[in-house]
Amino acid sequence: MRDIDYGRLFSEDTFSFFRSPVRDIFKRVDLNAIHSFAGGYPSAETFPLEVFKSTMAAVIDKYGGKAFQYGATQGVTELREVLSARYGVPVERVQITSSSQQGIDVCTRILADPGDVVLTSDPSYLGALQSFRSYRADVVGVPHEDSPEHFRQVYRSAIEDCLERGKKIKFLYMIPDFQNPSGETLSLDERKILVELAREYGFLIVEDSPYRELRYSGTPVPTIYSLDPDIVLHLGSFSKIFAPGFRLGWIFGNPEVLDKIYVCKQSLDLCPPVFDQYVAAEFMGSGDLDRNLAKSIDLYRGKRDLMLSLLDEYMPEGISWTHPEGGLFLFLTMPEGFDSVAFYDTALDNGVAYVAGSFFHTDGGGRNTMRLNFSFMTPERIKEGIILLASLLKKALA
Repeated sequence: MRDIDYGRLFSEDTFSFFRSPVRDIFKRVDLNAIHSFAGGYPSAETFPLEVFKSTMAAVIDKYGGKAFQYGATQGVTELREVLSARYGVPVERVQITSSSQQGIDVCTRILADPGDVVLTSDPSYLGALQSFRSYRADVVGVPHEDSPEHFRQVYRSAIEDCLERGKKIKFLYMIPDFQNPSGETLSLDERKILVELAREYGFLIVEDSPYRELRYSGTPVPTIYSLDPDIVLHLGSFSKIFAPGFRLGWIFGNPEVLDKIYVCKQSLDLCPPVFDQYVAAEFMGSGDLDRNLAKSIDLYRGKRDLMLSLLDEYMPEGISWTHPEGGLFLFLTMPEGFDSVAFYDTALDNGVAYVAGSFFHTDGGGRNTMRLNFSFMTPERIKEGIILLASLLKKALA
């Protein structure tokens, strides 16, 4: 009997896939058995289980078998209407997705051909980089600059360089609020610059906004979408403000672009999960989302403040970190020459996990950085984990 050469059968796209180091961590260890700063998990304390029970029962009573039937590809009308009212976006500009990650993927799928450029910040969200590369896009990372003029300069320079190489720039991907992994937030001036450049050079902006409503300090900044709804695809998610297990997100955008996404989704999942959509619509429309969100914000604010104070107290000299106004992460920078990838096994063997910053960099740089999550563990475990990590770093840097 002849052995099958599976490698000969795989499509070219499969060789552009790369593994998520975060997911590989989850395969390797039990998150509850270690001090895990690695994932982007919300705290299970934020899941109002009794409210979920009553909401699900109400959905069954209200919709009966309809809640378990196939639904419209663009999403059930009730959820689209609730989102429309909450965010002031016309219903025809609302597309429901099976998670925000699917939103990233379908935007890339309808816009990027192999070799086309996707611009993004450097570092950027790992899951987005996975999607871009799976479609063989040319991912160009742009480092963040603090002053608006320098910000404009580095993005214009990156754009001009791509055009000089004969490349097509299809879109810019950005997480403007409490960025993953850095935790940083773009100013209004920076958002306006991105819109100006997109208009000038003729590309779209994909604004990924899963953390926007998790603000603990500072003043909200208008979305990029609000500055120019026709060139921005705004991605939202229920994962961080409701529960990730429902696997629901949304896209706001120009109807002409959403129509392509609508057709694309028909070949992917036919429709987002219908029962989950009705539950989300009921939960959001009843005011339960806002009531629960207020509690989540209080919880996460306390965890963020605790982690920042612990870093101040225990981290050795030469290490710096971001001070996010919201979201779930902050970013550590160690002295040049430190390798957080090589250090990872030492940390994990001693019971603490993080994600090496190089995985978020488009060129594999940033090896002296790491991302820490503060939402998942209890305050007690956060304290134990930071003290442990700081002691390991102190030895490594001695």
